[in-house]
Amino acid sequence: MEITVHGTGELTPGQHRAWHEAMDGSPGFANPFLSPEFALAVGRHRAGARVAVLREDGRDVGFLPYERGPFGIGRAIGLGLSDCQALVHRSGTTWDTGELLRACGLSSFEFDHLVCEQRPFEPYVTGTFASPVIDVRPGDGDYPAWLRGTYPGQAKTTLKKERRLGRDVGEVRFVFDERDPGALRTLMRWKSAQYRRTGRMDRFARPWIVALVEELSRLRAPHCTGVLSVLYAGDRPVAAHFGPRSSTVLAAWFTAYDPALHRYSPGLLMHLRTAEAAARHGVAVVDLGRGDKEYKDWLKTRELRVQEGFLTRPHPMALAHRLWRGPARGLRNTVLAHPRLREPADRLLRTAGALRTHTRDQGHY
Repeated sequence: MEITVHGTGELTPGQHRAWHEAMDGSPGFANPFLSPEFALAVGRHRAGARVAVLREDGRDVGFLPYERGPFGIGRAIGLGLSDCQALVHRSGTTWDTGELLRACGLSSFEFDHLVCEQRPFEPYVTGTFASPVIDVRPGDGDYPAWLRGTYPGQAKTTLKKERRLGRDVGEVRFVFDERDPGALRTLMRWKSAQYRRTGRMDRFARPWIVALVEELSRLRAPHCTGVLSVLYAGDRPVAAHFGPRSSTVLAAWFTAYDPALHRYSPGLLMHLRTAEAAARHGVAVVDLGRGDKEYKDWLKTRELRVQEGFLTRPHPMALAHRLWRGPARGLRNTVLAHPRLREPADRLLRTAGALRTHTRDQGHY
């Protein structure tokens, strides 16, 4: 096995084709976050972005996109944003993790949404988690019909709210592939306010993330296309979602809504209409991403499994990185896994967010 390292913009057209062929060769690699286009987009905004190319018998057989930080600390490309990570490879390819890290100049490699069955990584996995998905044609059937049959009470209540929204605000319409840049700015503004309101880190306060999302919104490629979907009541945007899609998988990424219309459950309506429209546009699976949320439990048809952990080799910085990151991650996972802990933590974050918003509005910072 020969391993070479390249900048994300240095790959040849032939290497792009080999990467696409590896994606097409396994359903587990069909996610748009695993595409060379996503890695290239991140690389334009993150100086440490690299791709390790595995070559065997004269063929490029594997691709690991990653970000290299100070002291050889590595992480999956887009860690914290990407909901799917992997070394994308042809069937039958295997590798030595120590050789991989040495070739990349890394002492450790952190991941948190790794596709399962990456066997060389398994000794370094610290946790495995559910990642809910929607099969938009469950059993070759109709997803809305499946949902009504599986959860009749909730489906009836949600559709009743949609009819009420149409009466109170304006005729409800849905655009699956909205090209208006103003709608994307509205989504980011709503999401930014939601992050602050709930005490979470505001991703859209980081210019590079804004620039990345704007770039992906313009991307049109078979393995990674940016899709902005908007739910309107009359001419008023009510909710929106932006995420990348491949030919078969749509990644649910950023969803937000007008908080003034929260009583109509616009976020849930958004997910329903997105899944319904995705089926008409050739999508087979909507990946809702890792995380325990009530709406995901209702919408999902099944679950995938993703893994987190630290790939390491004997090195002082690898040990220091794991000692620094591991306990915080473990505490977070413990809180999220137990409702009795998660709900008070969520209330605390919301209270902190409200206090920060009030302080900012009063002009104290």
